[in-house]
Amino acid sequence: MAKKVELAKSLIGRKQDQIATAHSLGLRKIGDVTVQPDNAATQGKIQKISHLVKVTEA
Repeated sequence: MAKKVELAKSLIGRKQDQIATAHSLGLRKIGDVTVQPDNAATQGKIQKISHLVKVTEA
């Protein structure tokens, strides 16, 4: 099953590693949405920036 990830909060003022994690998921601006595979790597990235994103089942 895939996950739909949406950037809900701004990356301005965030730590560099959180910005890099968001960019690795394809999220650049508020409102950007990507569909990611549901695997351990993606779950780790989502957990790292969970306070910035909204996640739903795709």
